[in-house]
Amino acid sequence: MTPLADALAAYLTRTAGAPVAVEALARISGGASRETYRYDAVIGGRRDGYILRRDPPGSLIDTDRRLEFLAISSFVGKGVAAPQVVALEEDGAELDRPFFIMRRVDGGAAASPFSADPYGEHREAIGEQFFSILGKIAAEPLAGLPFVEVAPAPEHSACWRRELDYWAGVIDADEQHPQPIVRAAIRRLRRDPPPTAARISVVHGDYRSGNFLHDGRGSIIAVLDWEMAHLGDPLEDLAWAMDPLWSPIPDGRVSGMIGVAEALAIWSRASGLAIDPKAMAWWSLFAAVKGQAIWTSSAKAWKDGGFIEPILAFSGWYTARRHDEILAERLSALEVA
Repeated sequence: MTPLADALAAYLTRTAGAPVAVEALARISGGASRETYRYDAVIGGRRDGYILRRDPPGSLIDTDRRLEFLAISSFVGKGVAAPQVVALEEDGAELDRPFFIMRRVDGGAAASPFSADPYGEHREAIGEQFFSILGKIAAEPLAGLPFVEVAPAPEHSACWRRELDYWAGVIDADEQHPQPIVRAAIRRLRRDPPPTAARISVVHGDYRSGNFLHDGRGSIIAVLDWEMAHLGDPLEDLAWAMDPLWSPIPDGRVSGMIGVAEALAIWSRASGLAIDPKAMAWWSLFAAVKGQAIWTSSAKAWKDGGFIEPILAFSGWYTARRHDEILAERLSALEVA
């Protein structure tokens, strides 16, 4: 038993009112805002699998574990493959730092967003579900959702400004060198705001290839990484999910799944929203700015030495350069238009 396993067992034993053994505790690599572990809890001869998400000493992406917990809670049983959440401890209890626990979804795999053909013969089925689930999240009425208790809702006309201000501020705080391309994109976004949001919805915040589990037979079984969830314009999620960064092979398929027109049609049917081309163009440019902000923080975190995950070095190198290319291409297209 490790010290963390001992502490977790003590917490579970106290809250369950019976002895609980923690077995097979293992860190899951990656992740910028939580330490993530898988483990088995054994109580009275019964074994169940769980996921522990604990705050690190510091965080690359500034997120609130209560927001994440309530975002997932809001979609359990809603047909979007949200995991079952179990417990939230904001003071850290026996684990010293805030954490929450959810049931583990076994039998699935997360495909690399940079794989040439991540879903093989099941690409069409996965793509249909992927954009249908995203549309369902956008369509979910806000009234009565636990998430709404803690997530501030912007005015319909202010969604874009709040998000742009936040991510531009991240770049201001963390950039290590001049970044003229993303600065030009930020100026363009401010100069030509998008149409007012048609709806305020839950925005997952990081809905993309690689952030869900599929069973290898064509079914999505869990949507992961809700830590960036907020209320806003649902086109923000759609543009992020369709960003060219997640489609390393330029074959016309979004993230190795389905074509662009088909993806948009599926999302529109599921969400009940028409897609305004001007709004989609704005949010698509914004998606690359947001990505560049995340990679800027990744590079700073790696350079400063506070985080040692290799993905941070990769993000500060490859993905940052790729998003520069995407930003330049989109800025050029907007000038021609």
